[in-house]
Amino acid sequence: MSGPRYRFAPSPTGFFHVGGARTALWNWALAQSQGGTFVLRIEDTDEARNRPEWTQGIIDALAWLGINRDDPHFEGPYFQSEYAQQHIDAALRLFEQGDAYYCDMTSADVEARNKAEGNQGYQGWSRDRGLGPGPGHVLRFRVPQGSTVVHDLVRGEVVFDNAIIEDFVLLRGNGSPMFLLANVVDDMTMGISHVVRAEEHLPNTPKQQMMWTALGHEPPVWAHVPVLVNEARKKLSKRRDKVALEMYRDEGYLAPAMINYLMTLGWAPKGGEEIQPWDRMQADFRLEDVNHSSAFFDLKKLAAFNGEYIRAMSPEQFLEACRPWLFAADAPFPADRFDEQVFLALAPVVQPRCATLADAAGVIDFMFLAEPVFDADAWAKATGTPESVAVFRSVLAAYESLADWSVEPLKAVVDAAAEAHGLKAGKAQAPVRVAITGRSVGPPLFEALALLGRDETLRRMRTAEATLG
Repeated sequence: MSGPRYRFAPSPTGFFHVGGARTALWNWALAQSQGGTFVLRIEDTDEARNRPEWTQGIIDALAWLGINRDDPHFEGPYFQSEYAQQHIDAALRLFEQGDAYYCDMTSADVEARNKAEGNQGYQGWSRDRGLGPGPGHVLRFRVPQGSTVVHDLVRGEVVFDNAIIEDFVLLRGNGSPMFLLANVVDDMTMGISHVVRAEEHLPNTPKQQMMWTALGHEPPVWAHVPVLVNEARKKLSKRRDKVALEMYRDEGYLAPAMINYLMTLGWAPKGGEEIQPWDRMQADFRLEDVNHSSAFFDLKKLAAFNGEYIRAMSPEQFLEACRPWLFAADAPFPADRFDEQVFLALAPVVQPRCATLADAAGVIDFMFLAEPVFDADAWAKATGTPESVAVFRSVLAAYESLADWSVEPLKAVVDAAAEAHGLKAGKAQAPVRVAITGRSVGPPLFEALALLGRDETLRRMRTAEATLG
């Protein structure tokens, strides 16, 4: 496919980071809106940490975000390890051109010399020694004098003084290529025109731009986007924060909600409306509109986004989306007691009470349990006054002879009992709710009673009444 070529180049060394997910989405949006290509490259050269399941995890996570391999804008995945010889060939070409040189100094040698001379870092001591390849010899890039100007679509023009950039290593002492070199050669090989990545990579950019130029290529368009931070405004960390995209997926966050939320971290959709469909965001997204400052990954806001998307689902869509949790091994009710029609009838009043799909089973579990899990403290509080006990008994008596077992008559009975005993509606409903659901909160009471049925409602209320003495 013609047009600009963007790339996403994760390492398969762990779960898929939400920060990487946002970067992938921004690259995907640009490739789609500009008629270009999204190239997936798996940077798998860290053999000690790479695992095949992490690679598949990346592919699955991208697919969950709508970045699918069968889309015409998608290309790959490519694997960096398959291009090792090209990396080495490029390094040797730089040596032959005089843009790189061999150095036999070990880390200990560098440290000792710096201590003696009062310097820091590598000072180019082997530049003119004329060394060739050999055991333990690293190949270093010869950093030119002057400065390097990086033109960044997000950060503008960034100038680096080459004097503070040491001659960096291209090939290790064992002949294997370093990441910076491999990254550049891969981008050249794959015709990458735009490199959109996190700002933490910005310090490496002048080194990479030098290699692009030395190898006779025009550098790509750079764009370094702000990192994601936690509530303490510290960069999201795998060790400290909940950053794995798979965890959110498995907890019942909807992919469209996650996509929508991630897109807005550092960028604001047009019109001020944050909840927007992918097609509109994809068409409107521009790197020039991305903020410079770090973006707060707000779990509460993510839950709010997810709740909006859950409420927008039809009952049938909600049921299908909830199935993995409704029939999970640890579901709060037996699978054979679940009734789809009851769930569908309650769905419109359950959806507003769910921040995630996983919440649904816990909201309506009492409908599918032989006995609800009874909260004794909630019952004691709901029946803590003579008036509340009187209301409960009055409602039970009225329900035993109620002819029309539907929402409005059920509600009218409680309202009448509340008025007769001087209680507000919420106080009057409380003991009935706990008797039926086992707890003090849940979906609208009378819709639940209507679906639960006369016999089961009366049975639960009589069981609860027996505890009153």
